[in-house]
Amino acid sequence: MKDSDEGDQMQGGGAPEGACPAGPPSFSTATGTKIGKTLAVMSGKGGVGKSAVATLIAAELHRRGSKVGVLDADITGPSIPRGLGITGRITVGPDGVIPAESSGGLKVMSMNLVLPSEDDAVIWRGPLVSGAVKQFYEECAWGELDYLVIDLPPGTSDVPLTIMQSIPLDGIILVTSPQQLAGVIVAKARKMAASLNAPVLGLVENMSFVTCPSCGEKVTPFAESHGEEIAVAMDIPFLGRLPLDPEISRLADAGKLEEYRSEAVAEVLDNVLGEDTPVRRAPVKERKEK
Repeated sequence: MKDSDEGDQMQGGGAPEGACPAGPPSFSTATGTKIGKTLAVMSGKGGVGKSAVATLIAAELHRRGSKVGVLDADITGPSIPRGLGITGRITVGPDGVIPAESSGGLKVMSMNLVLPSEDDAVIWRGPLVSGAVKQFYEECAWGELDYLVIDLPPGTSDVPLTIMQSIPLDGIILVTSPQQLAGVIVAKARKMAASLNAPVLGLVENMSFVTCPSCGEKVTPFAESHGEEIAVAMDIPFLGRLPLDPEISRLADAGKLEEYRSEAVAEVLDNVLGEDTPVRRAPVKERKEK
């Protein structure tokens, strides 16, 4: 690397050399926006179904009576709107950008709701991408939410760094798949969160098994499950396994992913909202008094 770029290198996994000791400024929210808990869904690796997991968790939270928003922070590869059947472009109201809303009631902000066409490419460098995330968080009129679920892009660079440093996260849900390579990469995301003191709620193993529709036998199409072992190695809770289910693909293609229900998703959310986790929703009265 050139000498002029040395100041941008990460020193021992921490802040860039020469960075302000106080760190980057925290993001604020639009007038009238009140967010109870903020969850981030992260993998470090693409192809593990992270966006589907984020959507399923958001939908399950909503089914249990919570007001939920989804911020699609994958600026260059957004997919949340398509899976929820949301089309068209967002509008602006007196308090800021008005998030789109799914048929089931999830509020959504995504780059695909800004682009003239959903297949337009976003060809931006890091600062512009991070700036877009800042605008989505600060300028969106979310209203009162019990939970904001943030779908992070793959990797451990600009967007995850911006969000961990500038948005008050109550917890990160890590997603892996049974392949050993996926476990190696998600460990990088775990180390990033630790170096930035971002709380990790645990690990979900996605696409862990397929259930035979005829006999009900569970088959492991990729590899034997090692989710619990990976979680132990990373010293975080194991939140559960999710299936490789053709129904998920069918519903996502139809724009109805929030209609998917399974005991596996419910079990993962039960573990996320466990008694000793920091993301249990406060009673409405308590939230309003804060």
